[in-house]
Amino acid sequence: MLDKNPMVATESVAADQLKAFIERIERLEEEKASLAGDIREVYGEAKGNGFDTKVIRKIVAMRKKDFAEWREEEAILDLYMQALGMT
Repeated sequence: MLDKNPMVATESVAADQLKAFIERIERLEEEKASLAGDIREVYGEAKGNGFDTKVIRKIVAMRKKDFAEWREEEAILDLYMQALGMT
């Protein structure tokens, strides 16, 4: 039978393991923030060299997808644009 008492004894929690997970997550979050800063710098560098960063971001997003998925999205976009009289 399950204990329905919301107060769980601290002995039942593997405190060291929990602390290790939390510390790993915190380190990864720091790395993620650092990488995001590095990416911003690269976009800034590209912009400083005259490139359009909105277009670069779009290309990066497109390259994450496989070709079939990308073509399908393009076809739907074209269809919607035609429906709105934008082509």
